[in-house]
Amino acid sequence: QVQLVESGGGSVPAGGSLRLACVASGNIPSTYVLAWYRQGPGNQREFVASVSNIGLTKYADSVKDRFTVSWDIPKDTTYLQMNNLKPEDTANYFCNAVALSDYGHKLEYWGKGTLVTVSS
Repeated sequence: QVQLVESGGGSVPAGGSLRLACVASGNIPSTYVLAWYRQGPGNQREFVASVSNIGLTKYADSVKDRFTVSWDIPKDTTYLQMNNLKPEDTANYFCNAVALSDYGHKLEYWGKGTLVTVSS
């Protein structure tokens, strides 16, 4: 029943911008952190950015000062604004949610990804 759906991916030239969105639906318990990961061809999935329920943000060094993550709590939506994109940013971008159940158990959910392609 829990579902995370990413959108906003596409193809852009180097230096361009994209804004990704992740909308959560279903019976999701109290969410602690929303994060973005990415996986390029032949690469492992890597952390990109995250935002906590109190607004604290973290960024991978490779995207710091170029990407901005935000969380619109009333809309159950997280955004990843990506500026000055580089070819090495080409990857499938995944939304991740970390939450706590009514019993205090840690739960984790993943979206299916949205593809970002940056040309040289």
